[in-house]
Amino acid sequence: MKYRKLLFLVSLAFFSCKNEKTEVVNEEATKPNVLFIAIDDLNNMIGPIDNFINVKTPNFDRLADMGVTFTNAHVQAPLCGPSRASIMTGLRPSTTGIYGMTPDNSIRRPGNDATKDITFLPEYFEQNGYYTMGIGKLFHIHAPDSVFNESGGRVKGFGPYPKERIVWDGFGTSKSKKGKYGRTSTDWGAFPENDTLMPDHHSVDWTIERLNRKYDKPFFLGLGFLRVHVPLYVPQKWFDLHPLDSIKTPPYLADDLKDIPNVGLQINDLPMMPSTEWAIESGEWKKIVQAYLACLSYVDYELGRVLDALENSEYADNTIVVLWSDHGYRLGEKGTFAKHALWETATKAPLIFAGPQLPKGKKIDAPVEMLTMYPTLLELANLPAYNRNEGKSLVSMMTQDKGIKEAYALTTYGMNNHAVRTNEYRYIQYEDGTEEFYDHNIDPNEWHNEAANPKYKAQIENMKKLLPKVNSKWDESSNYTFQPYFVEQKARVNGEENK
Repeated sequence: MKYRKLLFLVSLAFFSCKNEKTEVVNEEATKPNVLFIAIDDLNNMIGPIDNFINVKTPNFDRLADMGVTFTNAHVQAPLCGPSRASIMTGLRPSTTGIYGMTPDNSIRRPGNDATKDITFLPEYFEQNGYYTMGIGKLFHIHAPDSVFNESGGRVKGFGPYPKERIVWDGFGTSKSKKGKYGRTSTDWGAFPENDTLMPDHHSVDWTIERLNRKYDKPFFLGLGFLRVHVPLYVPQKWFDLHPLDSIKTPPYLADDLKDIPNVGLQINDLPMMPSTEWAIESGEWKKIVQAYLACLSYVDYELGRVLDALENSEYADNTIVVLWSDHGYRLGEKGTFAKHALWETATKAPLIFAGPQLPKGKKIDAPVEMLTMYPTLLELANLPAYNRNEGKSLVSMMTQDKGIKEAYALTTYGMNNHAVRTNEYRYIQYEDGTEEFYDHNIDPNEWHNEAANPKYKAQIENMKKLLPKVNSKWDESSNYTFQPYFVEQKARVNGEENK
């Protein structure tokens, strides 16, 4: 009798432990996965946002129907390196001093008090039980060493490139500065022959293969597209979707810059980029827009391949998808073809979330920051908040419309140059205190600087209060040698002029 009682107790203990273990495994298995999609230089021409004339982006539309689209999202720096560093660290450029291009392995370094012990976004997921993977351009190049459990790397550059450049020499039209500040890949045309020769195609293949695997824990999967970054090369079939005679150019005012402060003009001095006047005189403007739209359609196709794979996988109902870009891209607005500015078309970029418990087909027009991605993904995944994040989660805005009226976005370009975007206005303050102010109710193209207009004094004073209180010096590993102003600013503020 004693033996039977002992056997019963042992059996009970065994099954209790087994059930306890099963509950833990099930809880782990129900954590949502994350599909993190970055698209380089993507502006808001896509269908779900601006729906620019002749744009064809059915898969961007499809993703928007699956979740929430922020039509007025803004980057924390209008340049890929500092923008991506901000997203991945959860910190503002003004906090880190990362204002320019910084090697991936130098973002977190002993000499930078803000970042020396920061946990990158994918690492936070790994620390909380996720298997992390990434391919393509996610940080500035790809990713710091060992950030992902599994890395697909990145093809160097932004190719493929033809043997000879088709249109543009990459050095610019300024005779005095020609070649002094480097050469860009700003080119456009039909190349190569088919999609399989595009690096992004292989990145998508890699991603699809991972979506078809089985995992014993939730996953974080990052996919970084190279297009629509220049050169604007994709196969001819994508150009054929956008006949040249159907192309319209963005709004442009020839004397738009007449009321811009000197620092703003210096920042906009991009000697290696094609100017809008050159594009008009040479007859290339519509061809550049056509090439950009062709690249959008190509990326849209590759996005569709990823969405098909997700929907056909066992993870379709338990995966958070976030799609974003590192900045906007000007296609002739404000006199040039580039990001590189504190104006609307450079700071605004797409941001779309989809996943369990999120509304479907919803659009939010309030200004928000890309910096919010880190805390938003943590909350959506039911993970503990990371107290180092400077952004605020967007979950309550997406699900309950909280904070829409008070929303704003802050962009920084170089030390102590900032733009603040609220629901109705844009305010810019440069390092010397000079200002710009635009009323988007009557001037959506930001053609008329109203900073001196007494009518807006109260709005300007309120927006000044939103500027960052910390303006760190340039991080020693961060540089932007393509732009004359930033070369001079870093040397001046860091005391390097006489070195």
